[in-house]
Amino acid sequence: MELAILWVVLAGLTEPVWVAALKKYNSDGNLLWGIPVLFFMVFDPMCLSWATDGGVSVSVAYSVWVSIGTIMTTTTGILLFKDPPDRRKILFIFMILAGVVGLQFVGGA
Repeated sequence: MELAILWVVLAGLTEPVWVAALKKYNSDGNLLWGIPVLFFMVFDPMCLSWATDGGVSVSVAYSVWVSIGTIMTTTTGILLFKDPPDRRKILFIFMILAGVVGLQFVGGA
């Protein structure tokens, strides 16, 4: 079960890699940026699949994956692409985090 949870976390942590590469691909037009986009667009759902095969329920795995991916992608946008970090955005990020923690308390992985 621990390995299955690690697959979900890995998928969520690598989610912003393909998103950032896609942004670079769109802005630069360099086809080499398409390689990490395609790789991680396939790799991330594969990790989710491995997690569900390892015993994590689909609903929990998907919720945690999307939550980590959202938090990491928003953070990447703020740090790398100078997206404005307004207070409402940060508040909602913490609400996502609270939802994932709450999900674990009521019957998580």
